[in-house]
Amino acid sequence: MKTSKKTLRTSMGMIGAIGTVTTAAMLLAGAAHAQSGPIKVGLMLPATGTYANLGTMIENGFKLYVAEQGGKLGGREIQYFKVDDESEPAKATDNVNKLIKRDQVDVLIGTVHSGVALAMAKAAKESHTLLIIPNAGADAITGPLCAKNIFRSSFSNWQPGYAMGKVAAQKGHKKAITLTWNYAAGTESTKGFQEGFESSGGKVVQALTLPFPNVEFQALLTQIASQKPDVVYSFFAGGGAVKFVKDYAAAGLNKTIPLVGPGFLTDGTLEAQGASAQGMLTTLHYADNLNTPRDNAFRLAFAKSYKQNADVYAVQGYDAAQMLSAGLKAAGGDIKNQDKVVAGIEAAQIDSPRGKFKLSAGHNPIQDQYLREVKGNLNEVRGVAIKTLADPGKGCKM
Repeated sequence: MKTSKKTLRTSMGMIGAIGTVTTAAMLLAGAAHAQSGPIKVGLMLPATGTYANLGTMIENGFKLYVAEQGGKLGGREIQYFKVDDESEPAKATDNVNKLIKRDQVDVLIGTVHSGVALAMAKAAKESHTLLIIPNAGADAITGPLCAKNIFRSSFSNWQPGYAMGKVAAQKGHKKAITLTWNYAAGTESTKGFQEGFESSGGKVVQALTLPFPNVEFQALLTQIASQKPDVVYSFFAGGGAVKFVKDYAAAGLNKTIPLVGPGFLTDGTLEAQGASAQGMLTTLHYADNLNTPRDNAFRLAFAKSYKQNADVYAVQGYDAAQMLSAGLKAAGGDIKNQDKVVAGIEAAQIDSPRGKFKLSAGHNPIQDQYLREVKGNLNEVRGVAIKTLADPGKGCKM
């Protein structure tokens, strides 16, 4: 039986049309799967060393918010990939590339150490991977290294330092000494203090440092005792903060020279610091007894889930998840549509336990800085040092 050329052309056309429809269907199915499959979240946080507990609190805070949303953000399941950053800047690029290249995560969450976060920001900028920083306050991240795909749910090092400088001067202190580890977080925090203190009439007479994570403070404490400043501003966190506050008290300096700092000096450390920390003043974007309905609900949920009290690190992890959720909602759950995700985060007002905040042009929270006093195992709020303080974002060009 012969087949006419017309019939053959018709048959071939039908096959082509079927093939086109099939291809389109496959593409649509693939796109649907991409938008309905799990979002890969890369947690690059410290699991060992000085900052290990801080990393745990951030992770728990992030996961608490996800759990409150039924285990999904923007309608998408969350799949976690974890790397211990070891608080080691020299290993940071290799570590972050395990998540970006090996695991092909959709979003990076990290970290605590500013030196490590700087390397993460560079890698995220080069690979166009969404990055939300739940702690590290390196000023450059929302300054010269700022980028559309890089956000911070915490603070810049400048913010609490500047606020405490203002407070110290208001209390009548004229002469100050600063002391910190010689790394980005410490030097930027003490410079923020100096700016706030000296703009209000005080003078920083000496800036003392020691290498990270050295905790041999005795020689520096001797210098402080001999110079007799009106106040000492210090930036340490984690285990280093515990030892410094205890050593300062053991030297008897706390009886004559007030020790102040950003909240990290006493956050998550009070049980270990004990009597040595009592009465200390710090400034931070969170405090233990804000006593707002939002914060009370958060603290209760955190305590039920993890059998411990929430701290600022838990809040910052929780809010990192809130920011990601806002971006995903704006993009209809499509994490690959980064422009919409970014726009959603930029436009969001985050209903944080610390108080509602929006983001600056450099993607850093614009937030109240609380004055806190150590009482027992709490950093109790004593007022607002500065309302809605925005990081200046010097050098940020997007």
